[in-house]
Amino acid sequence: MESGPYQGLLMLRNVLLILSRQTWLRDWMQDSPAAGRLTSRFVAGRSLDQALQVCRKLAGERILFTLDHLGENVSTIEQAAASRDAYLKALAGIADSGLGGTISIKLTQLGLDVSEPHCRENARRLAESAREMGTQVEIDMESSAYVDRTLASVRDLHALTGNVRAVIQAYLRRSEADISQLCRHQIPVRLCKGAYREPESVAFLSKSEVDASFSRLMRMLLAGGVQPAIASHDERQIRETIEVARQRKLPPDTFEFQMLYGIRRDLQKELVARGCRLRLYVPYGDAWYPYFMRRLAERPANLWFLVRNLMRA
Repeated sequence: MESGPYQGLLMLRNVLLILSRQTWLRDWMQDSPAAGRLTSRFVAGRSLDQALQVCRKLAGERILFTLDHLGENVSTIEQAAASRDAYLKALAGIADSGLGGTISIKLTQLGLDVSEPHCRENARRLAESAREMGTQVEIDMESSAYVDRTLASVRDLHALTGNVRAVIQAYLRRSEADISQLCRHQIPVRLCKGAYREPESVAFLSKSEVDASFSRLMRMLLAGGVQPAIASHDERQIRETIEVARQRKLPPDTFEFQMLYGIRRDLQKELVARGCRLRLYVPYGDAWYPYFMRRLAERPANLWFLVRNLMRA
């Protein structure tokens, strides 16, 4: 395990992740107008119309998008149905706008903790609607406890509609085997580092191990993946990906980079200028607090951005 500054950042990250699960703090923050102004850097708005307005601007900058209606871990079938309906509305909005984006869903938001059959039915409806509208569904990965059930749903949906992309987290020790299986089934994958608190038994905890895993899995995807998406804000990893793609003579439209809305906008502009395919993860909705806290936990620069704005306020 690494020590020094990285250990301090790891401790800060864990504190922020714990705070992200405090319901009293979440409720207070989500109702605070001042907090809403601060989060506008990372959250595209509370309504679908606000999010689509952001996406139109991104399209003008030659940036693709995937819409994430914020929320997770619903506790009733009715809440899961409401989440499904919000995504159906998002798909209709994407189709009407002609912007050609995708949607990103969490299965716990569709009822995975409440009723797996209901969750699968909700996900099926979204995948089929997306196929009818000529777009895709990206199925976000959550904590390690959900990986097997999430990947089972991904495989079933891929067989049914052929328009889903799985998300794999590089910090999980099992991810190499999962990517091998997904590639064998020709299922597209988005590779990210991972943002949930996990025990050392299932996840790499040191930065060097996570980075090495990310590099190894990225190379696997560029060698044998279908429509792989490399999700990172790390310049070194991005440049390594570009170099591996160059060595393999991969056309620019056969893979893409993905980044979060509002993070590393300088690097986003550089990638577009280089002719790279870039898609931003664009979150919107009222349930922004857990998402926002994980973004702060992922990257210290995001925390300093928040502190500077608090001081100005």
